This record gives sequence, C-alpha cells and structure tokens, in this order.
Amino acid sequence: MAGNPLQTALIGLLRPLVRYLIGHGWHYPALCALLKGLYVAEAAALDAGAARATDSRLSLLTGIHRREVKRLRKVWEGAATPPAPAPAANLAARVVATWASAPEYLDADGAPRELPLREAGAGPSFEGLVRGVTADVRARSVLDELVRVGAAEETPRGVRLRRTAYVSPLPEEKLEFLAANVGDHLRSALHNLTHPDRPYLERALYHDSIPAAELDRLRPELVRLAEPVLRAANRRLIDATTVGTESPRAPRRRLRLGIYYYEEDSGGPGTPPDRGN
Repeated sequence: MAGNPLQTALIGLLRPLVRYLIGHGWHYPALCALLKGLYVAEAAALDAGAARATDSRLSLLTGIHRREVKRLRKVWEGAATPPAPAPAANLAARVVATWASAPEYLDADGAPRELPLREAGAGPSFEGLVRGVTADVRARSVLDELVRVGAAEETPRGVRLRRTAYVSPLPEEKLEFLAANVGDHLRSALHNLTHPDRPYLERALYHDSIPAAELDRLRPELVRLAEPVLRAANRRLIDATTVGTESPRAPRRRLRLGIYYYEEDSGGPGTPPDRGN
C-alpha cells in the first residue's frame, strides 16, 4: 500500500498491534472507539498550558463532532497521563534492580548476594534493601511479591535472588509494562523526529540473514551481554538518586533505558549475508 512517509511508518507501528488485537478478539469498532476518546484527551493535553480548550477547538483539532467531543471529555478527563506499572509491581522491580546493581548487595564476583531477611550486625539485609528503596512498605510484603513471581526465594539462610529482572506472570501486569516500556520507546523516537538538535539515545543492531542454528546458539549469550550494561547504568542512577536530597523541591525527572531483542524468519537458504547497522 503506497502512502506518504508518515502513513508508511504508522503501518509498520500498528501492524503487530492490530495482529495481536485480532488474536485476542478486539474488533475494529472497539479500537476505533478507543482512538476517538484518546484523540480528544491528547488534544486537550496539548492545550493544557493555555486556557481550557473549548469543545469547538478540540473538534477542529481532531475532526470529531463537537457534541461527541463534549461527551468524550467527561469520559476521558485526566486520561492523557503516561501509563505506569502498578505501584506494587514498580516497587518490586526497583528492589530487584537495586539488589542486582548496588555494590553493597553484590559478592566478589559481582553476583547478587544471598541476604539475611533481617538486619544482624553491620552487613546488608533484605529489610535494609527494601527500606533503602521505600519506607512505606513492609519488607515481608515485598518478599511475598518477589516469591509470587519467581524472582526470589526464601532459604534457611535468608533470601536468594533467582532472577535479576522482575517479570510478572500475570497478563494484566505484563500489559502494564508493555504500555510503559513501548510507550516511552515511542516517545523517545518521536522526540528525535521533532528535536533533532538534542536527540535521545536510539540505537539498534540489525541483521537479516543469520543461520537459524547460529541464532539458537547465540541468543543466550546476547541476553547475558545486555545484563551488565543495564546493571552498570542502574548503579550510576542509584548514586544519582541520592544527589540533591537536601533540596526536596528541586526539579526531578524520570527516565527509562531499555534493551530489546526480536527475531523472525527471513530469506531462505542462499540469501546473501548482510552487515550490522
């Protein structure tokens, strides 16, 4: 299907989403209704710095009838804020990231230590770890969450980290992380389109003719290569979090740094090899 560059890009962005929605019983009318409300919410957010936008102005910006705009504004009031994981999942993920990155929780080989549940002397403990992340939630509650998702386990000596990433098995929580991660990735790419003078990091490797058997062999190694990058970045960010704590009213920002991986079948045998970009 021919089209202008924006239309071509939209097809590439939406194709995997539409395929997923079809597979899960989401028909076109449901997506259309959702997009209509989202158009109104985002158009209203664009005018948030000025006086409250009128229904007529939002109708002009979106192409949606004014009476429909009025109805949708009530339904979507405040819905244009960026999605974020549920507080419990977000907290558990931060605890895991700190445990896998902060030097005081690592052994001589750089692996996460097995921690005693409660403080005993000057050494690190799971309670101290949780308290360093938040003072509002009991360590027992966080531990129960980590055990539930298989990220940690209790042992006779305390608590052991089983995975260096928090991954919930619940579909609804996976969808929350999908919205947060992919949403921020898209915001970063769109920022680079509109602000080429101060771009965010946006890099990827691309190969389209690697033998399938080689990818089966290399895939675990590629995952391992990503881990130290994220852990080193998280250590620096943990240190940065403590800077300026004496000025609680100082401006703060959020960030997301991610690494992703995807593969699928490409050309058949004999396809010429390519180069990484």
